[in-house]
This record gives sequence, structure tokens and C-alpha cells, in this order.
Amino acid sequence: MLKKAPLFFLLLLTLAQSIQAQKVSPALQKADSLYQTGQVAGAYPWYRRARDQDGLQSGRQALRMAYTQEALGHYPAALYYLSVSQSLEPRYATWQKMVSLAQEHRLTGYPDTWRQNLLVTLQRYYYRLLQGLLLLAVLAGAALLLRRRTADRAWWIMYAGYLLSVGLALNVLAPGRVGLVARARAPLMAGPGAGATWLTTAAAGDRFEVLGRQDLWYRVRWQDREAYIRRRNLLLVE
Repeated sequence: MLKKAPLFFLLLLTLAQSIQAQKVSPALQKADSLYQTGQVAGAYPWYRRARDQDGLQSGRQALRMAYTQEALGHYPAALYYLSVSQSLEPRYATWQKMVSLAQEHRLTGYPDTWRQNLLVTLQRYYYRLLQGLLLLAVLAGAALLLRRRTADRAWWIMYAGYLLSVGLALNVLAPGRVGLVARARAPLMAGPGAGATWLTTAAAGDRFEVLGRQDLWYRVRWQDREAYIRRRNLLLVE
């Protein structure tokens, strides 16, 4: 009976998480209802209310918010919600929509290359890969512990090498932190200060990889070099 208890609690936890995931707020129900009837402008405030109350619950919700903003002509906001959807549920089609919208408005930070497409594919299966590799690590570790008296030292060295390789691989494949420029004509500087050298002016919707933060500035990657942009001018994709 005691051996079955952990399995029982695991099933109970899974069921509770499924029920919680299926919970839909009244604001989100109202937003979806308006969206499905073509009332895009009326749906967006309800989506905002649902987001403020419960956060973005799915990539589909973010995609619908992106569509409402594009329909209203707010392409920077549309790109932001597309980026959020891509972060929650990476899809090649979503990235291509972002590329198309960025090219239409001559924005930077949306590469359309085979490397980027490969990265999107890898990120799509990142969490499944993480679960599989960690499960294998747990099973191998448990087997070594059970045979710790007879296991050769070489097996422990191989296990340590496996853990190190998994950590490095997942670190490389992990989605990077990005941000979108939230204001038109936002200056990019060579240093974190108003007296630093001016590099260029970013447009609303430009996308940058965020490398860090320093006081009132974000450190970002621009044309294979570091640049700085004021925090109020950049909206992080979270």
C-alpha cells in the first residue's frame, strides 16, 4: 500500500494541474466571444483585462492579441504579442509572421535565415528534450547508487561527463532574453549614460537580444556588438 502512495499523489497532482490549466476567467471568455464574432476592437480590452488578472495563459491568447493589434494598425504591439506567443509556444509559422511584419515596416532583429529556422525548431522541443535528458540522468544516477560498491570509477566519470554535456547543451539551446523597442526614435548608445557615444536610432518594434542591465539601461546586442538603451524604451518579452 505504501509503495502505491507516491503514484497516487503524483496522479492527484497531475489532475489538479489539469483542472487549474482548464480554468478560464470570465474576462477571457468575453474576449474570445467577441473575437470569434469578428469584434476585434472590442475584444482587445477584455484580453488586456484577462492578462492583467491572470497573465497570458497560452500562446493562442497572445496570438489573438497580436491579431487585434495588427488589425488596429498597431504593428509594434502586434510584434510584441507575437514574440510572447513565440516564447510560450515556439512555432515556425509565428516566426515567419514576425519576419513578414518586420520586413514590411523595415525593422531590425528578425533574421530570416536557416540558422534562425533551426533555432526555432530546437526551441520548440527544448522542454521535451530537457525532460528526457533529466529523466535519463536520474535513472542513470539511481542505477549507479544502487551499484555504488561494484560500479567501476569509469562509469562515474562517464556520468559526470554526461551531466556536464547536458548542462552545456541546454544552456546553448535555452531561449535568449529579448526585448522590443517601445518608443519611436529611441537612441542606442555606446555606454550606459547620456554622455556616451550615440550609435543609432532604433524604431518602435526593433528587436534586440538583452545581455544585461545596468542602472537605467539595458545592455543589448546590436550588429554583433554591445549597445545600451534606456530601460523605459525597451519592453522585455516575458
